[in-house]
Amino acid sequence: MSYDLAKIRADFPILSREVNGKPLVYLDNGASAQKPQVVIDAITQAYSMEYANVHRGLHYLSNLATEHYEAVRGKIARFLGAAHEDEIIFTSGSTEGINLVSYGWAAPHLKAGDEILVSVLEHHANIVPWHFLRERQGVVLKWVEPEADGSLPAEKVLAAITPKTKLIAITQMSNVTGTLVDVAAIGKGTSVPIMVDGSQAAVHMPIDVSSMGVDFYVITGHKLYGPSGSGAIWISRERQAEMRPFLGGGDMIRTVTRDSVDYAAPPLKFEAGTPGIVNQIGLGAALDYLTGLGMENVAAHEKGLRDYARDQLRALNWLQVQGDSPDKGAIFSMTMQGAHAHDISTILDKKGIAVRAGTHCAMPLLEFFGVTASARASFGLYNTKAEVDALIDGLKFCRELFA
Repeated sequence: MSYDLAKIRADFPILSREVNGKPLVYLDNGASAQKPQVVIDAITQAYSMEYANVHRGLHYLSNLATEHYEAVRGKIARFLGAAHEDEIIFTSGSTEGINLVSYGWAAPHLKAGDEILVSVLEHHANIVPWHFLRERQGVVLKWVEPEADGSLPAEKVLAAITPKTKLIAITQMSNVTGTLVDVAAIGKGTSVPIMVDGSQAAVHMPIDVSSMGVDFYVITGHKLYGPSGSGAIWISRERQAEMRPFLGGGDMIRTVTRDSVDYAAPPLKFEAGTPGIVNQIGLGAALDYLTGLGMENVAAHEKGLRDYARDQLRALNWLQVQGDSPDKGAIFSMTMQGAHAHDISTILDKKGIAVRAGTHCAMPLLEFFGVTASARASFGLYNTKAEVDALIDGLKFCRELFA
């Protein structure tokens, strides 16, 4: 199918607005993506005409809400290439999913001196839960550094494994640089359990967890053009059987007595309390939208943007791009001598260009690159080459101001 960019952009109402009197150029997709009208409509419909609590009622609205909510589990399973729907556990996002692995699987399995392999590319959400285990149980965090260009070869990760390595926690795509990590090669090269942060990668490329040889894979809805507070984690049946519940409450039990608890079977075992019903329904609509476009088509479009932006940015010899590895997504973090990242972001904002500035919840990686903050432009399925040009013009204007 053809990739009709004008039609796609028309699907996102916010892209028609102005910021500071300029057409919005939204290049902060790495933090959170905008929402197509079909997602907004799905949320409105669910709240206005179909809302009730799920799993608990026999009345019409409860059954309807449950049907629409549970249908999303299958959509996520197909989107991720999971073999079984019950391998999909609903979460509020990647952070909750990773914490579920930390509390539910790692904490009862790891002891003092055991190692968790963590890459320096990681978002804090895939670092801090492992620090909890370091602080509380004496688990050792063993860091794997990328190459100077930000790339992280699979063989470098595999070479860091020792008999004490009990878990590998690794991103598939860096949220700072867009670096792609070949997690399938890592999965095929070791039997050590692997927890993959797919928050960025799942937005930009087709995913097939069944062929990766990994054990845990998290996604977050707000980056997938869905609502905030939605997401999921894929956990293989083998690992689910080894896990204890993370949260206790309603829905995750079969029976409760004064003396005992009988837990429900997965995935409900790991889904306590009233869930984000409408958020997940909105995520289902977002996945329908992405599936309709075809993730191969999204990846091809964004590859074109990446290549074009890379060429334009490299021509600015006064700009430093961190981690410009060959195999990466359309994410660029940059610094400019004499101008703080916050200054760059503020000046670009005056021209209607939205970029992120700061540490991007990845302080170890910025420390590795020797910077305290960067400005990050992250592209999505609706961005255009004209918006790349607008970014370049904005950066040149920054340069003129600070030269």
